[in-house]
Order: sequence, then C-alpha cells, then structure tokens
Amino acid sequence: MIIYKTEEEIELMRQAALVVSRTLGMLAKEIKPGVTPKKLDEMAEEYIRSQGAIPGFKGLYGCPSTLLTSVNEAVVHGLPTDRPLQDGDIVSVDCGAKLNGYYGDHAYTFEVGEVKPEIKMLLKVTKECLYLGIAEAKVGNRIEDIGYAIQQHAEKHGYGVVRELVGHGIGKTMHEDPQIPNYGRRGRGKKIQNGLTIAIEPMINMGTHRVSQLDDNWTIVTQDGRPSAHFEHDVAVVDGKPVILSTFDYIYEALGISSED
Repeated sequence: MIIYKTEEEIELMRQAALVVSRTLGMLAKEIKPGVTPKKLDEMAEEYIRSQGAIPGFKGLYGCPSTLLTSVNEAVVHGLPTDRPLQDGDIVSVDCGAKLNGYYGDHAYTFEVGEVKPEIKMLLKVTKECLYLGIAEAKVGNRIEDIGYAIQQHAEKHGYGVVRELVGHGIGKTMHEDPQIPNYGRRGRGKKIQNGLTIAIEPMINMGTHRVSQLDDNWTIVTQDGRPSAHFEHDVAVVDGKPVILSTFDYIYEALGISSED
C-alpha cells in the first residue's frame, strides 16, 4: 500500500533528507586515497547524531554500519572495511538518517584521486539517469515511466542496468511501497499522485547488468568485475511535479565543483 504524505510530512522528510545531504557533504572532504571506509563510517555516525538524528541504516535488517560503502565493482550494500581507498577508486556512499520520525536516504558515487576517463563517463551518465528518472515522477505518468527513462539513457551508452535492486517509497519506514525499478515500459505501473515520496536510485554497471552477492551477505558486486555507479535522491510529488528533498549541493561545495562537472 502506498502511503501518500501531507505537505507537513513532506517538510519533515526534507529535514531528514538534508541531514543525509550534509553528512555526505562533510564526508566529501575526507574521501581521498588512504582513508578507510570504516573511518568514514565513524565520522558519519558522529555527525548524524550531532544533528539530533539517528543513523537510518544501523540495525536495520541487521546492518552493522551507518554507511554502506561500495567500492569499484561493488554496486550497493558494501560494508565499510579497513581497506584504504586507493587512487583511481570510486566509492558509492549510501547513507540514511531518521529525524522526527521520518527517514532520509541518499547516495553519491565519489571519485578517489584521479580516475580513468571511461569511469568518469560512467558516473556522468548515471547521474544523468537519476535526473531523467526524477523528471518522470509527475502526475499523469506511471511508475515505470521513471525506470524507462533511466534504462533508455543507460543502455544508449552501452551500460548495464541492475535488475535485482530497485528504488523505493520512503517515509516513516525506510522502505515503503512502491518499488521503483530502474528499468521498465512506458505507461505501466501505478499512477503517480501528489503526496508520493520515493527514493530514486539508478545502479548502473559499466558492463553486464548481472550481479552477485558476496559471502558477507551484504555486498552486491558486478559479475564481470567491472565498475558500477550509484546516485540517489529523495523525491516528493507536489502540485503535480517532482520536488527533490535531498541535495548534492553540499558535496559540490566541498569538492569545489559545479553540478555539471
């Protein structure tokens, strides 16, 4: 069952999402060769609690960490490790926070040092997929219109679109109805209505769309070992149009870049 939100609830969700946005902005300054994902995880938990919020992932489904840090061929759900990040890596940092009873859930794939041009292109296209999907989250469309836009753009560039993992509704629980696949057919799925609150999160692989789970029962990796990118925003449908509740602006400010870089 889809739980549609009031304007007041959407504003509370914005505040939760912005805690996550600020956390990612803080981490952006720290993500460099030599830092460990476990160190980033410690910093994230401390910051989230300093904002009067609690980590959204820690303890959820038995998750042991505040962040999920997925490096290179890891798609999502990577558990933070003591392996230092290396020059040329990419790392998807997925973070959640709960504030005033509502969740924020937000992710960004960071470059570590200097990455190869073909990996930069994967990140660029995946981020474009995110915003193309968001643009379809409007009254008059259906849920699979979002995935269709994402899939068409990714596959046009020869990339694989992960099937087994999808975006989701969000609110007082981290995962609500409906599921938001990153693939689909136009005109299929539930009608989009005002008050819908969802997390849209393209997971795009440089090679095959096929994935496997590691023995830790968390980390999802590409089957061909090629890199994967992941970007995520929280979105509400207000007055017929999508409104992004989270923001990458804190990340861009920390990195000294514009949204087009």
